[in-house]
Amino acid sequence: MKALVIGWDCATPELVFNKFLDELPNFRKLLKNATYGRMESCDPPITIPAWMVMATSINPGKLGIYGFRHRKNNSYTDIWISNSLKFKNVPKVWDILGKYGKKSCIVGLPPTYPPLPLNGCMISCFITPDATKDYTYPVELKKEIEKEIGKYIFDVPFRTDEKDELVKNLWEMTQRRHELIKYLIQNKEWDLFWFVEIGLDRVQHAFWRYFDEQHHLHEPNSPYKNVIRDYYKLLDKNLGELLDLIDDDTAVFIVSDHGAKRMKGAFCINEWLIKNKWLVLKEEPKEIVSIGKADVDWNKTKAWGWGGYYARIFFNVKGREENGIISKEEYEKMRKKLAEEIRKARDDRGNVMNTKVFTPEELYPECNGDPPDLMVYFDDLYWRSAGTIGHGRVHLEKNDTGPDDAVHAKHGIFVKYPADEKRIEASIYDFAPTLLHTLGIEIPKHMEGKVIK
Repeated sequence: MKALVIGWDCATPELVFNKFLDELPNFRKLLKNATYGRMESCDPPITIPAWMVMATSINPGKLGIYGFRHRKNNSYTDIWISNSLKFKNVPKVWDILGKYGKKSCIVGLPPTYPPLPLNGCMISCFITPDATKDYTYPVELKKEIEKEIGKYIFDVPFRTDEKDELVKNLWEMTQRRHELIKYLIQNKEWDLFWFVEIGLDRVQHAFWRYFDEQHHLHEPNSPYKNVIRDYYKLLDKNLGELLDLIDDDTAVFIVSDHGAKRMKGAFCINEWLIKNKWLVLKEEPKEIVSIGKADVDWNKTKAWGWGGYYARIFFNVKGREENGIISKEEYEKMRKKLAEEIRKARDDRGNVMNTKVFTPEELYPECNGDPPDLMVYFDDLYWRSAGTIGHGRVHLEKNDTGPDDAVHAKHGIFVKYPADEKRIEASIYDFAPTLLHTLGIEIPKHMEGKVIK
């Protein structure tokens, strides 16, 4: 038995299983002999760490990855970016398969840059700086790729107002990757072939307002109203071509790391912290700046936050931060106090939001790396966290770092073919054990999920 894993980053169950299903003939046909349903993502439900959680069945706390970027040595401003080296000694499914002599071909799964050795081949993901870098394992595969399809495209700038150009670039990136995947499926030896298409995430973030009538920035009859629908149809066409290349001894999985939903706005976490006396500035910025460039009075500041699809809040603790002012004795009391205040925060219309505030310890049995002190999902993730300062207000109708219409939803998708036709509810932690079980491999005891049967 072999396995083809098709990763549609950000694929949304409400769209693929309902709204667009009738226009996805290959996907619809697959479901008739498949086990499928929603797959609950990890906390936080974002691309990094979610794909690595899926590949390891290990929680983000144990992995020590809470997002795309992390603080360096409890610094106020220095950061490091998540990459494959962080997971060098973590057993991914392809590492486990390699110990049994099975070969894997991995394409675009975040974060796999720089590509690490495996029994098989690898092409790194969207965090790759550009195509001049060594982005393949083995290294010589790069020349083979460029001979076959030309310059490889890892990602496209999607927070842009140049929508026509973005559509063109998205289709080009997706089709170029699709041609490469077809080539690798036919010309490389593999027991596991797993690729991730990041384009779906980008198209939904860039064009959600145009098809969703409930979006506060919805534009009726926009020329872009069908862009997301058409992209799903492109993926479906490509799915049909891939299914024609595999035999009956190949199991097919289609998975996503999380879902998507409309963004109601951006909640300026640092503006709110300033307003509520947790964050103190020496001087108001004359323009919109990041927290790292703001003139913060760290000798008076108790807490500050980071932006993103969820908010990470850090406390200014004595003995931990350079100018810490919160003693270790009052830390828990202050953390509880701030969490309670944030839960009472209101939206732009004065309504109390359905905001969830967690401590990392609540979510993870262990917290390695650089965990935040609090993790905040504003209004169940409908409001994005804006970390910039200088807006003079807490609520923004748009994202603070460029056009973005969508936020992340907690549930992605899971499809396994062939299997009994039934709807299920799965967990992202269940994927790796299920994949290994399908391939006849013993499931390691450290994995946190269970086999989806």
